[in-house]
Amino acid sequence: MARYTGPKSKVARKFNEPIFGPCKELKRKSYPPGQHGRNRRRKQSEYAVQLQEKQKAKYTYGVLERQFRNVFEKAARKQGITGTNLLQLLESRLDNTVYRLGISPTRRGARQLISHKHITVNGQVVNIPSYSVRPGDIIGINEKSKGREFIKNTIEGRQTSRYSWLEWDSSQMQGKYLTLPEREEIPENIKEQLIVELYSK
Repeated sequence: MARYTGPKSKVARKFNEPIFGPCKELKRKSYPPGQHGRNRRRKQSEYAVQLQEKQKAKYTYGVLERQFRNVFEKAARKQGITGTNLLQLLESRLDNTVYRLGISPTRRGARQLISHKHITVNGQVVNIPSYSVRPGDIIGINEKSKGREFIKNTIEGRQTSRYSWLEWDSSQMQGKYLTLPEREEIPENIKEQLIVELYSK
């Protein structure tokens, strides 16, 4: 499974946002990494701003370049606003849905759960993190995995679902993907129009 394995705190400092979750380094050093981090010039070209926004989206959702481009092309073919379609497709990934449901505290952890066959979709084990979840799908935990200590602890510590497009049934330890999220419901700080402009060049 291709994934980013580099330093997480440097990425957070580059975008000045906790891309991978809470980051102590970001609080301690609120400037970009590198020897010129403190004195880096503020003015950026239009292309640099657009590229940075694309990179932020890639790191946030844990998608590498070729996969991200494929998702964008799929979003461009769909009816509606391309930028919104892009975010909806990224939100519909199984690893992101497992993370949003609170089954895992991070997207990286969600990918590991899926790869190790702990997650089911409509009762069938799915071990592909990029699998696209559709409205009406039931995302649950494999019957053999429900007794695992780390899964039980995460489920017990999860917060009430904050996302209107998802529904959680604690008695069955499963969630339902109700509908595609509207743009204003997606909490990520991503300017998707800049990504559309970048790919449109």
